Amino acid sequence: MGASSVKDNLQLKADSPLVNELNKVVIQALWRAQLFQIATEPKIIRPGIFSKYEPGMKYGTHIDNTLMGGENYMMRTDLSVAVFLSPASSYTGGELVIKIPHNEQAVKLDCGALVVYPSTSLHRGERVTQGVRLVAVTWVQSLIRDAHHREILLDLDTARQSIFENHGKSPEFDSICKIYTNLLRL
Repeated sequence: MGASSVKDNLQLKADSPLVNELNKVVIQALWRAQLFQIATEPKIIRPGIFSKYEPGMKYGTHIDNTLMGGENYMMRTDLSVAVFLSPASSYTGGELVIKIPHNEQAVKLDCGALVVYPSTSLHRGERVTQGVRLVAVTWVQSLIRDAHHREILLDLDTARQSIFENHGKSPEFDSICKIYTNLLRL
């Protein structure tokens, strides 16, 4: 019924030492990435899955699980993250297609780039026709549950940083810092 019924790819075993090491690299990189931090305000970044798509493989239209975890912890998935691990020129097809209101957005990025999208979105991985597509997928529970609130905070933080870069510390910068911080507390 769920995503597994439309899944046609290869996946590393979650309990393998290699997956543990890869997850350390990916998750630590996400925690260090400033734009990722201000855009997602992560509370939890879930260990990811690492998939390989060979010619003919795809992942049909699905929506990610709302809750993930196990006996030790459970998390809500607010955001999905796809980290591209193959150069875009090394395979044909394989685009991540995210359904957005009244349209679809196809994404195919170079190795090391990532896309973050709402876990509430229907999405699919198009069929790979040549080459091999490698991807890591993980999920984020945000401190800011509402997507519109995250967007407002991102816009405000971007303006705050721009004011500091262009004018340094000022009463206006301090005021925006106060507003941003207090909105984040809400």
